Formats: sequence, C-alpha cells, structure tokens
Amino acid sequence: MSDTDKNEDLFAEELTLLLLYLASWTEVKDFPPRAWKNHRFEILGALADKGLLLDSKGRKSVHFTPEGVAAAKRLEEKYRRHG
Repeated sequence: MSDTDKNEDLFAEELTLLLLYLASWTEVKDFPPRAWKNHRFEILGALADKGLLLDSKGRKSVHFTPEGVAAAKRLEEKYRRHG
C-alpha cells in the first residue's frame, strides 16, 4: 500500500468518524452515543479495531467508546478551524 493510499484511508476514517458523531444520538443519559451504520463496513471495522466504536455485528447502529467521542470532538475542532 502506498503512502497516498494510507493517507486516503486515514482521511476516510476521520470523516466517517466525524459524520457518525455529528449524526449520533444518546438514548440514555451517561450512555455512549450511537449512530446508524450507513457507512462502508470496512471503515467501521477499522474504527472498531482502533477502539473508537463498539463492534455491533447484526445491528443497524454502532456505539461510540469514550475514546471515540473524544477523537470525534478533536476532529470536529480540526475541520472547523480549516473549514
């Protein structure tokens, strides 16, 4: 895999995590937000492997981990500054 491919994969993961976060909701207070799995499954799997999302095979939504929420908030700030 070339450096360009790696950069594109990282960019796709960042944007997917951010979009999931922006479209997420919380059903119960003090419970991690969740979002619909309407993104590429290989990216969702990579984010779960990194500990940012809880793997929820067989379900239509995913839950964020606390680390995933923190990472999404950092990305929101990053892209807000560069937007």
